[in-house]
Amino acid sequence: MTPLTQDQITGLVLAGGRGSRMGGVDKGLQLHLGRPLAEHALQRLAPQVGALMVNANRHLDAYSAMGVPVHADALADYPGPLAGLAAGLEHSRTPYLVSVPCDTPNFPADLVARLAAALVQEQADIAMAACVEDGTLRTQPVFCLLGRRLLPSLTDFLRSGQRKVDRWTALHRLVCVTFDDPSAFFNANTPDELRSLQHG
Repeated sequence: MTPLTQDQITGLVLAGGRGSRMGGVDKGLQLHLGRPLAEHALQRLAPQVGALMVNANRHLDAYSAMGVPVHADALADYPGPLAGLAAGLEHSRTPYLVSVPCDTPNFPADLVARLAAALVQEQADIAMAACVEDGTLRTQPVFCLLGRRLLPSLTDFLRSGQRKVDRWTALHRLVCVTFDDPSAFFNANTPDELRSLQHG
């Protein structure tokens, strides 16, 4: 079992949603500690991967100004994170892709290393983060590592009109990696949650 190396993995920041619970604004461009949320995600991901990209469907120039390639969903009308994942897999030049959402700036600094180790050890198709909250193990579906070879499966799934992440991942060998600190996965879905992030 050969370990995955950093340069085999592209990091994708998912910023293509409607931001409906944030009042319809482009969530990745909302400021956190003076900088856009997506920029925080890119900065945290950069040391963990070999290449970076952003999935966005609005304000593409603003995302491009962050210095990484930006790719929109191939499907119209904001079909959800799987469409962003498909865009990332399509444009990735590495055999593996790891995704993180734009609204979770404090995700673990060892996220990718631990997902990659589990993927290899369990000979899985997808490695997904999870954490225990209130005694329950909760998966973090948009924090996942997968191989580019899954693109045809994902494309077929989306073309069939399906959108749910867990339904697609259930079609493949999935390993969940448990992280100890649930606060690392705290995401800013609403203006109030964004405000609470400012205070750590």
